[in-house]
Parts: sequence; C-alpha cells; structure tokens
Amino acid sequence: MRGGGPEVYTRVGGRPYINCTAITTIHGGSAQRPEVIEAIRQASYYHVNLDELMAAVAPRIAKLLDAEAAHVSSGAAGSVTCATLACVAGGDPEKIQQVPDTRGLKNEVVIPSWSRIVYDQAIRSVGARIVEVTTAEDLKKAFGPKTAMAAGLIHMGESGNPFSLEEYVAVAHRNGVPVLIDAADGTPHRPNPFLRRGVDLVAYSGGKIVRGPQTAGLLLGRRDLIAAAFTNSAPHHTFARAMKVSKEEIMGLLAAVEALASKPDRSEEDELWRTWYRHIINRVSQVRGVTGRITEGKVEGNYVRMSIDWDPKLIGMTSGEVGELLLSGKPRIRAHAGGQGHSLGIRAAALYPGDEKFVAERLYEIFSNAPGPKPPPPDKPPAAIDVSGHWDVRIEYSVGSTRHKFFLAMEQSQLNGEHTGRIASGPIRGRVSGHEVDFTSSARYEGTSLRYRFSGRASGEHMSGEVDLGEYGTGSWEAHRVSS
Repeated sequence: MRGGGPEVYTRVGGRPYINCTAITTIHGGSAQRPEVIEAIRQASYYHVNLDELMAAVAPRIAKLLDAEAAHVSSGAAGSVTCATLACVAGGDPEKIQQVPDTRGLKNEVVIPSWSRIVYDQAIRSVGARIVEVTTAEDLKKAFGPKTAMAAGLIHMGESGNPFSLEEYVAVAHRNGVPVLIDAADGTPHRPNPFLRRGVDLVAYSGGKIVRGPQTAGLLLGRRDLIAAAFTNSAPHHTFARAMKVSKEEIMGLLAAVEALASKPDRSEEDELWRTWYRHIINRVSQVRGVTGRITEGKVEGNYVRMSIDWDPKLIGMTSGEVGELLLSGKPRIRAHAGGQGHSLGIRAAALYPGDEKFVAERLYEIFSNAPGPKPPPPDKPPAAIDVSGHWDVRIEYSVGSTRHKFFLAMEQSQLNGEHTGRIASGPIRGRVSGHEVDFTSSARYEGTSLRYRFSGRASGEHMSGEVDLGEYGTGSWEAHRVSS
C-alpha cells in the first residue's frame, strides 16, 4: 500500500483512481518520485528564508541541467508568466508595480498562430498583447519597438512547420527580442534541446515528466532574464505574488531534478513504460477486434505513450462509454477516453508498478463483455417547428448573465448557423427533433476555443433550456425570435 492508503481522500468523500492520463493537471499530475516525497516531508519540519533558499537551490538545478541559470516557479504556467514579466518589466520596480497596466512598456509577444493554445493566457494575464504570425514573411514584419518577447510551444522544435525554430530565434534576436519555449510536458534533457538551438528561456512543469511536486515548475535559460523572473515572482510583492512556491515544493523539485540528472537519458524509464504498455496490449489484443500501439515522442525531451483501438463492427462501444466503465469499476481507472470515437490513450507517468495489471484486466473484461455493433439510431421525429432566423439570447451563469445572438438556418431537421457572443463568434451545428433542440457552437478567442452545448425546447417565438460550458460549468438560456 502506498503511504497510509487512500483514506486521506476517502474519509472526506474523495474518490482516488489509477491515473492513466499521467500529466493532466485536473487528474492529479504524475507519480511523484519517492525521493521527492521524502524531501517534502523533511523540508516541512524546518524554516528557511525563501530568497536565501532560492539563491542556493537555483544554481544547483542550473548546474545539474547544464543551463546558465534556473528559477523554481509555480508550475509551467507560473514559469511562463514570470518569463513574460521578466521581458516586460525587467528589474525596474516602477514597471514591476505598474503591471498589468502595460501602457508605455514593451507589451507585445509574437507567437506563431499554429503554436497558440489556451495556455497563452499565462502571457496575456500580465497585460501583454499577442501578435500572431503564420508565415516566414509575417515573422519578418511582426517585430517592432513594442515587442517584448517571442514565444512558442514544445512542437516548435519539430520539422514541417512554416519556419524552423532556428529561423524563429534568428529573426527575434536580430530585433533584440528573447525567445521563450513552453515545454511543459517535456523532459529537460542535457544538453537542453532548446537552449542549445538559441532559445533564451524554457519552461517545464515540475509535476509532469520531471515527476516532482505538481504545483512547481522550472524556468531555465539566460542569467539576466532568470534573475528578473525571480524578482517578479513570489515571495516578492509583484504581479506574480499569488504564484507562491513553498520551501517544501522547492526542495521537492530539487530532489526530482537530482534524480532526473542521475540518469543520462530517458531510456531506462521509457523502457519500463514500454514493458507496462506491452503487458496491456498483449492482454487486450486477446479480444477480437482490439489492438494497441506504442507511440514514441516526436520531440526530443518528450516521452513514450500508448493507445488502444477497437473495431466498432465488433465492439459496440464508444470511447466515452469505455471511459465511464473504467471510472465506475473497482479500482477506478481514468484514461484518455471520451467522445464518440473508438480509441483511448494511456500515459504511464502517473502509474505505479502493478497498476498496469489492473488496467489490463479491467480493459480485457470491458472488451470481452462488450456488445456487438450498435444498431443504427432510431429515426427521430421530424422537426415540429422551424427555428430559422435571428434570435436574441440571454445566458445565465452561476454568477452573472450575458446577451448573445443566434443566426439559425434549418434544412429538414438539421440546424446550422452562427453564434455571436460578446467578444467571440463561431458556427452552430445541431438538430431539431419535434420541439426539442440540441446544438453546439465553438467560438475562438485568442488561444482558446469556447465551446457551448445548448439543449432545450422551442415553441413559436421562444426557446429555452440548459447550456453545458465544458470546464466552466453549466448555465441556463432562453432565446426570443427577432422580428424581421
């Protein structure tokens, strides 16, 4: 039994599970190394000055990882925010206090459009404005007197992009602009695969493949920028004051880095994970129509993964249904399983030895007892009402409300159109069955896709129901037709 058992969670209603999603924050991150747990325990008994502790720990981490300098932050997102602050405010106390009001400061950050995701909010939160580039020609025109930083994700190191990482760095440096790479789920190899290619700063999660505390992160790179990142971070009174890192997390991350640095590469751990993956694949592939495959990391510093696929003509279950069965069993198991597809993903970084056997047997049981191919869905009643037209919409959230608009068109029972929000718009897809409406929309804002699922009833000039907001919860909605 690990530690004292799961009662620390179950006594308050928590429901632990075997985590096959590994690095996903909401599911608990990866399995901390034993050295990390012990370091956190020991550090909790004593007190130190955090400035003094960081001054001692950071050079050791930098040396272990062959970087010029290092900073321990509150996760990879904290590293990205502190890196941005370093480039926007530097070490100037007035600028540090002015943020997130960036008027008069360098406040633009260049990012390739194909490297933008929701995590760039860690950059925008300090008052920076994103300047998107797509082509090499865009890149040449993107830099100006307001440019503070250029940034990108770990896949900037891959081939096949509109411009290479080296080209990106070269253009940025010609304009005197530092480059940050968010490599949250990567491994900080030696030599660093990004720093050696000219990147100035690289951010890593401490709680993903490094397997340290989940709420700690690493920022590696240029000495001057790292010093500014620390100045702009907690425990100092700055924008990032809320992004605290405790003495226990600092020592836990150091222990993780020391364990990581004791191995020259990932080969030993990756091979252990391959062994677990092969065990799972060998077991589930005994069921006709089920196969598995191991996928190697595409980018240096990434890690090995696996997926399971099944033939829906033989196994009449969706990925979402398999995921629900995994979570409802004993022990509970969480995998990358959801939606209407016929595959699921497994990552090993949060598994403990022996977990792979539970996973293999539970999946074998589910697939062995799965129904045959699903019959075609029954015909739904035709639409009893035409909802085509312009609608004013009111959405009620857990706190607050807003006004949106729908522009709808129907073709038989199929529903298409446009959803216009306060700051973002996107297409609508769905259907009308009798008086029931069910449709989804997706609106892009900055690096984020805002997804809505509306369901409810329509009657004449009125519609209402519930809206699923994904990770942002649920709400209610009502709409009234606008007279032409």
